[in-house]
Amino acid sequence: MKVVKFGGSSLATGEQFDKVVNIIRADPERQVIVTSAPGKRNKADVKVTDLLIQYAQQVLAQQDFSTTVAQITNRYQDISDHFALPATTLQTITHKLGALATTTFADDDHLMADFKAHGELLNAILLAAVLNEQAIPAKFLDPRDAGFLVDGEPNNADVLDETYLNLSHLSLSGARIVFPGFFGYSPSGDIYTFTRGGSDITGAILSRGFKADLYENFTDVDAIYTVDNHIVPHPAVISKMSYREMRELSYAGFSVFQDEAIIPAVQGQVPVNVKNTNNPTAPGTLIVPEQFLFNPANPITGIACSDRFSALYLHRYLLNKEIGFTLKLLEIFQRYGISYEHMPSGIDDLTIIFDQSKLDSATIKALCHDIRETLKPDYLEWIDDYAIIMVVGEGIAHTVDTMGKVIDSLTQHGIAIQMINQGASRISIMIGTQRKDAAAAVRHIYDTFFVKSEV
Repeated sequence: MKVVKFGGSSLATGEQFDKVVNIIRADPERQVIVTSAPGKRNKADVKVTDLLIQYAQQVLAQQDFSTTVAQITNRYQDISDHFALPATTLQTITHKLGALATTTFADDDHLMADFKAHGELLNAILLAAVLNEQAIPAKFLDPRDAGFLVDGEPNNADVLDETYLNLSHLSLSGARIVFPGFFGYSPSGDIYTFTRGGSDITGAILSRGFKADLYENFTDVDAIYTVDNHIVPHPAVISKMSYREMRELSYAGFSVFQDEAIIPAVQGQVPVNVKNTNNPTAPGTLIVPEQFLFNPANPITGIACSDRFSALYLHRYLLNKEIGFTLKLLEIFQRYGISYEHMPSGIDDLTIIFDQSKLDSATIKALCHDIRETLKPDYLEWIDDYAIIMVVGEGIAHTVDTMGKVIDSLTQHGIAIQMINQGASRISIMIGTQRKDAAAAVRHIYDTFFVKSEV
């Protein structure tokens, strides 16, 4: 049995629905289908989720929302008309959409979560109707009826373990199940959404809960590439990779999955196949649980970079002999509610790397002040100009010269390395550079391991 998730671009128009229907029809093993909300039809278009957020904001501000509701309705109307569905389907969608404005919610966060979730909810209802109209027996399954339970915050949900037990009791025989992504229900019955892109998370949860043989994630790309194609044109395709390679690369900017999206599939040991709705016969990229999968001919699987980081550099003589220095530093972070990403150190030096998107200038200023007052460093510098490059591959752990080749590829082109670290798993090498050098660094590393290896 396969769980299949379709992204927003795959479900944006009637023509795209045609492709989805053909993909589902082509394989009877595709028994559980997870929907996203309709995405953009073109670059100037607006996603339905963004229209629903606008609708919610207008309701909260007591503004006229009729135009926004009409825009949302028209998106589903166009798809319904494409398949000449009975009027009852759109009536159901219209009723649910209109009822949002008159529903009482516990607070604004609960309202926003409920509104946002309806993009996926309504699209699942619509896809089930389309499949039945196309002689593919299907039924819409509401997460409430499936026992898909979550907790956390209304707009940042976490799945409850009870969900997996509930899913294991559901029968998958007969009609295909169409399941809306992105949200679940709290134990009190409120809709909670995952973070944006949460339909990937839903698909992974269902894959684990139903003990699927494969989780197919259909997007608008043929495969996962070894590097961002905006940095290296026409990069090599990754045909197969391990879960932990995917996690390492996602952390540094790979955008196919959010970092946490794949975790339920990892826990359930379910292989994930990333495929293209617009080219479904392409093999795509297979993400597998084997932890020691590697290509002896090329130890590198992928290269990713991100410039969302900042660093705090501390220098103090005899730092290595001072007991409790790091503890005091961590206590300061705790007071500010700050987590750090990495902390490479030397005998007199310490660099702490942060996700800059989680900090503001006032917090940074206050944080540096408290560190100076408490720890009395000889030198302290906050570095905003920081990018991190991740070189990832299971084969790194099995070769002795990979680190040297990475360093040579940068130093030979005059790129300064501000930090370099190999993780305990030995499958990734982390490099810190100035932001202006990040793209060039990725290109030079790619040329060393992929272009030259192909000659």
